[in-house]
Amino acid sequence: MEERQAGRSVVILITRNGMGHAEPALQQQLIEKYLSLLDENNLLPAAICLYADGVKLAVDGSPVLAQLKSLQAKGVHVILCSTCLSYFGLTERVRVGVVGGMGDIITAQWRADKVITL
Repeated sequence: MEERQAGRSVVILITRNGMGHAEPALQQQLIEKYLSLLDENNLLPAAICLYADGVKLAVDGSPVLAQLKSLQAKGVHVILCSTCLSYFGLTERVRVGVVGGMGDIITAQWRADKVITL
């Protein structure tokens, strides 16, 4: 459950339905590129935690389902906020990751040597 390259535990928090503060289409292109490069270069965090609008990246229609599924298959824990999924009415549309609570996200953060927020 540790980053494969640097030998330390990294957790990535994704709170947006994309990456950065730009037009939605650009945000989604950026997150797709980011996750693809992590996957291609085997820069594998211990976990990717999705909450707030970030949970929308793990449901039907997300442009990054393939990347998240590939990272998960390589051992990355993809944790989704159950409160956020319920709030947006997306619980039944989840296609990758495990539905957890804020406690699971806090645990991942506290176990990590480094936390990156996108």
